[in-house]
Amino acid sequence: MFNVSNHHDMAKNFVSNSRESSRMFKSNFLESLSKVHFSIPLFIFVPVIGYFAWKAIFPGKMSLILFGAYFLSGIFIWTFTEYVMHRFVFHFTPKGKWMERIHFIFHGVHHDYPNDANRLVMPPSASIPLAAGFYFLFTLFLQEFAVAAFFSGFMSGYLFYDMTHYALHHANFKSNFWKKLKKHHMLHHYSDSENGYGVSSDFWDKIFGSNIKKN
Repeated sequence: MFNVSNHHDMAKNFVSNSRESSRMFKSNFLESLSKVHFSIPLFIFVPVIGYFAWKAIFPGKMSLILFGAYFLSGIFIWTFTEYVMHRFVFHFTPKGKWMERIHFIFHGVHHDYPNDANRLVMPPSASIPLAAGFYFLFTLFLQEFAVAAFFSGFMSGYLFYDMTHYALHHANFKSNFWKKLKKHHMLHHYSDSENGYGVSSDFWDKIFGSNIKKN
């Protein structure tokens, strides 16, 4: 089923500068599910964000101030989710060949082939189930229209993260803000993969002491 390289240990710093996609699956169908053009999340999730924002403001008759509070809260919680997932899920230490393969598929391949443009944003086969899971998680804590406002912010945060991740690998920036963010992420890839887990910001790296020590 799997056809992956032996470069599972990110600490080895194996890095290919090729823009070509490495093959991960013998199955053409599974292989196709692992790749995605960077624009696909926009087509999927911009309508989702718009729907939930509309639902909160119109059927929910939510004031713009309250909507804004929930929306910004959703973005904030996304930044924490992004950090936790990257640090503890994507960078867990695999034990055994099966876990090493799973680890490589989820994130190791990106560290080995960081310029692979088809594996820089999350494929719908992963992002849609995760989004649905988070939505139902939030319904345990918030009422219907509050969830709608919060979730629209949360998914906006996710979309910003996905687009930022693509841009950090493939865009040349003139703004100091973006240059700093790109440097932060490139150091995570090429210098210290055990620090610098924030992609859309380095806020939580500063809070939890995982910022990359710059010489």
